[in-house]
Amino acid sequence: QVQLVESGGALVQPGGSLRLSCAASGFVLDYYAVAWFRQAPGKEREGVSCISGRDGSSDGTTYYTISVRGRFTISRDNAKNTVDLQMNSLEPEDTAVYYCAAQAVGASNYNYWGQGTQVTVSS
Repeated sequence: QVQLVESGGALVQPGGSLRLSCAASGFVLDYYAVAWFRQAPGKEREGVSCISGRDGSSDGTTYYTISVRGRFTISRDNAKNTVDLQMNSLEPEDTAVYYCAAQAVGASNYNYWGQGTQVTVSS
């Protein structure tokens, strides 16, 4: 079965850390660009971070939205077929449902989406 599954969301205090994981099954995630999005209640979905797929030219290029730069790190674990998002110095404004999505190289849209994982930052 082809799917993406996020995990790692939790309730954490401000200043704490979490590591989210986006696990793929049925396809090799390394050949896909992977993005993390989040959506807070009453707000539009926003892109948080992304990492390029293996295509020989931009392998491993990363991007972060301004609000998370220096706090979040996106990385691949090809042995586990996952893309992880390490989140440090969490703030209440980071509270949201986090989704991952995978896009094949050259595709115009994301091919697969996960179901989301809840991150709540609160004291």
